[in-house]
Amino acid sequence: MQAKQEKSKMERTKVVSHAEWIAARKEFLKKEKEFSRLRDELSRERRELPWEKVEKKYVFEGPKGKETLADLFGGRSQLIVYHFMLGPGWKEGCPGCSFVSESIDGAVVHAAQRDVTLLAVSRATLPEIEAFKRRMGWQFKWVSSFGSDFNFDYHVSFTKDEVAKGEGYYNYAISKSIGEERPGASVFYKNESDEIFHTYSTYERGLDTLIAAYNYIDLTPKGRDEAGLSFPMAWLRHHDRYVDGNISAK
Repeated sequence: MQAKQEKSKMERTKVVSHAEWIAARKEFLKKEKEFSRLRDELSRERRELPWEKVEKKYVFEGPKGKETLADLFGGRSQLIVYHFMLGPGWKEGCPGCSFVSESIDGAVVHAAQRDVTLLAVSRATLPEIEAFKRRMGWQFKWVSSFGSDFNFDYHVSFTKDEVAKGEGYYNYAISKSIGEERPGASVFYKNESDEIFHTYSTYERGLDTLIAAYNYIDLTPKGRDEAGLSFPMAWLRHHDRYVDGNISAK
């Protein structure tokens, strides 16, 4: 049914001469440029948001042992944490978070040149994190917040009572679509006195801009092609679940 609908949509698409194509494309370019200006303005306003001081002392488990939140900055003043959905006892990480994380390795070295450390944090134990990281072939730094309040304080992990109730505080409102873990990204700043400030956090569709593959797919005629699915990412698998571009049975 979906294939027939797509075929019908493609058949209805207007085919024009090159001159008409250029005229339509230039008209749409005006909207793209306006969108870019609006995005720049939104980014400027984001940078001007107020900060909150981080008073709690968080400790994480990393490949080289215990690390504080201050340690995670790695000598830089800015830190971006991707809250990866991998809870204690999970056999594998969230496919959606894995989709986001495919872009992290390439960004880490470039972000460092702009005084930014980029890494992932999960509530799973470090051995669980490292096992999944090896399976995916990723190199970026990924630490465990197991036993810490970090994930709960930044509203990406939920208590047993919240899970049983089916609701919790997520994306700045009470949400009825929670499980043990949810995705997000948080940004922190550390000054010369080693004071740490929380400057920004984003969740749900706010993470779209971090997914390089979606940005490529959005350029195509069919776009994300998710309208007929049970939920937007129902098609998604871990990258080792595809064979020759198709979903593998394994």
